[in-house]
Amino acid sequence: MPGPLSGLKVLDFTTLLPGPFATMNLADMGAEVLRIVSGSRPDLATFAPPWLPGTELSFAIAYLGRGKRCMTLNFKDPRAIRVIHQLLAEYDIVIEQFRPGVLVKFGLDYESLKKVNSGVIYCSLTGYGQTGPYTKKAGHDINYLARSGLMSYSGRKTEGPSLTGMQIADVASGSYNSIIGILAAVIHRMNTGNGQHVDISMTDGVIAFNALVAGAFLVDGAEPEREMFFLNGGSLYDFYETKDGKYMSFGGLEPQFFAAFCETIGRADLIAGGVMPPDIVRVKEEIRAIMKSKTRDEWTALFDTTDACVEPVLTLSEALGDPHVKARGLIVEVKDAAGNKVRQLAHPIKYSDSPSVYTTIGVPSCTHTREILRSLGYDDGEIDIMEREGAFD
Repeated sequence: MPGPLSGLKVLDFTTLLPGPFATMNLADMGAEVLRIVSGSRPDLATFAPPWLPGTELSFAIAYLGRGKRCMTLNFKDPRAIRVIHQLLAEYDIVIEQFRPGVLVKFGLDYESLKKVNSGVIYCSLTGYGQTGPYTKKAGHDINYLARSGLMSYSGRKTEGPSLTGMQIADVASGSYNSIIGILAAVIHRMNTGNGQHVDISMTDGVIAFNALVAGAFLVDGAEPEREMFFLNGGSLYDFYETKDGKYMSFGGLEPQFFAAFCETIGRADLIAGGVMPPDIVRVKEEIRAIMKSKTRDEWTALFDTTDACVEPVLTLSEALGDPHVKARGLIVEVKDAAGNKVRQLAHPIKYSDSPSVYTTIGVPSCTHTREILRSLGYDDGEIDIMEREGAFD
């Protein structure tokens, strides 16, 4: 069955992680995505090891390019721009990840493309957005997190902010807000017939992640600090090291879960003090000592028999081998062009009537260039001339 976004057609001008992750999810949901990259300036993800066995294809391209067709075009060549204009007749959603102003000189900015297709939905994904004082600044995930305020109250008092193992700003903010913005614009176009420019700033999205903390600050002006409140280490809600150097998580904020936790570790006397006791430092040190008395797996076995919001901190291999992952189908086997199966992470949302679509793994950048041009009416002689003269570089 077709995915829920069957019928949507997307031109993808993005590279690296945020944009490609967004368009991979759109493709998983059934959208037809055509990725356009430079032949002479390939996506850096092309060079990210490991490679699929027996090939020169990076795992990153195979994964992030899943379900997409791909062609090369040289934006400096007027013929390439003409090809894009032709594609806009069908591919009326565009997503790009260039710094503001870069695509203006090629005539590929929103104002130029809406003259070609007035209903175009044009999503710009950048670090700081299309307006404001930082639009031209370079940046990466760590920089957007730093400017968001989140890192000022994340981490430990004695150690400061901590790096995370995934790109929060790139993926959780940039990729997913791009998907939300594009789909909201699609609904708007269905209702009005009008396209629009969707401006996604990864920094804006991370600032929104301050959520309740910022909501409180905007009322009382109290600056949040590390290890100060319930969810950032200021309560017993935390990670605890075990005897074997691994960790357990405790999230039982509600009285019944906290009571179950205290009873399981043999400290029912702590129940009265609650999850944020007045002498939090002493109580937490006592709990840390108790948790170090058993291994992670021993604690896991004990807490599996009670409902206390306590779970082990798993390694990636343990997480991907967990029964939950198998039961939920979170790893899928996707075929390459030769029919070989490649294991990849699945689309995380379940649809009762329009399941996710996994047609093929990502492909090298030039794979569909000729096929696409032929579909637009170009013959092989014309394509040969364009290739020889650098229209695909």
